[in-house]
Amino acid sequence: MSATERTAADGAAAEASATSPGPAPRAALGWTVAGLVIVVALAWLVSVLTEAVPELTEGTAVGKVAKSIEYPVYAIALGFLGNAVLSLTGVRRRMAAAFRTELFIKVGLVLLGATVNFAIVVRAAGPAVLQAILLITVVFAFTWWFAGLLGLDDRLRALLASALSICGVSAAVAAAGAVEAKKEQLAYTATLVIVFAVPSIFLLPWLADLMGLSPAVTGAWIGGNIDTTAAVTAAGAVAGEQPLQIASIVKVTQNALLGVVAVLLTLYFSFKVAPAAGRAVAGSGTRRVGDRRSLAMLWERFPKFVLGFLLASVVATVLAESLPEAVLEPRLDAAKELQTWALTLAFVSIGLEFNASSIRESGWKPIVVFAAATVVNLVVGLGLALLLFRGFAF
Repeated sequence: MSATERTAADGAAAEASATSPGPAPRAALGWTVAGLVIVVALAWLVSVLTEAVPELTEGTAVGKVAKSIEYPVYAIALGFLGNAVLSLTGVRRRMAAAFRTELFIKVGLVLLGATVNFAIVVRAAGPAVLQAILLITVVFAFTWWFAGLLGLDDRLRALLASALSICGVSAAVAAAGAVEAKKEQLAYTATLVIVFAVPSIFLLPWLADLMGLSPAVTGAWIGGNIDTTAAVTAAGAVAGEQPLQIASIVKVTQNALLGVVAVLLTLYFSFKVAPAAGRAVAGSGTRRVGDRRSLAMLWERFPKFVLGFLLASVVATVLAESLPEAVLEPRLDAAKELQTWALTLAFVSIGLEFNASSIRESGWKPIVVFAAATVVNLVVGLGLALLLFRGFAF
């Protein structure tokens, strides 16, 4: 998401600097600072609305609804509103470098690790890994097959399958590097991820409540099905604290497999898609499992914030056993407050980063593939969540 937007922003900035005089770097920094001020201001307004709206509507017809609305809803709504205003004034692209959804979400998830007892991570790890492997395999295979059935280019197939089965835009970016996809294909895939992810933030918690799913099953379903980590965290926050914990564990487990999938895609395209003449020459660009280039790519694609999440959880669990509650609680509360702020900044940035322009430039087939694979993901994901997390206890 953010990588695509920043690429577009960088291209626009380069174009502008080539045709207009003046200190472009200083101007770009000024726009970035202005964008960051807007993000922080909107996040502050979210905190005000989260507290003020339930108080102002208490006892009215909308009071119960207002009380149940969590901060991600306000953050995303204000982000879209800010997006519309900045787009109408023609300055949104200039500020795009400040809309750092991925950075904010990674900081928030590492801080979330400090509030999750590591014992929960250990108990959830087995089912989460099994769910991740099965879900990634089924969704990737279906998306690859169905996109091929509709005649889509192999590189676009790889981007769509990776984004749907693993972790949205981050997976699409990694896959694009592995298969050397066109930037237009990456932009289109990123847009589809956002278009489908945003409604899921509200739809999945509502459906989970309608079906009476347990917090663990709800979290596993959300974490396994929504494509972006930011949207998973937003939906988990809407569903509740316990679903958020499981959703985060499931999602970071899927994220951890991103490097493996990127290496496998690289090997597949080296052996199957590269020209036969190039493959016939011994050692010409092919990569074997376990060689240094494959291992280097595996580490490069591995999302490092997963390690931060686990380390924070371990440290918090150890401190909980060794420090008095009166000493530990204020520090955990501070981490929770920082986590809320980081996630709020991320959710605001989701709305500010959204760009649907590339949808107008492509045909209907990728949309059909994405929609069909999303349905498969939802059904298979719900079945796996019920099977693996039904008896999970916090």
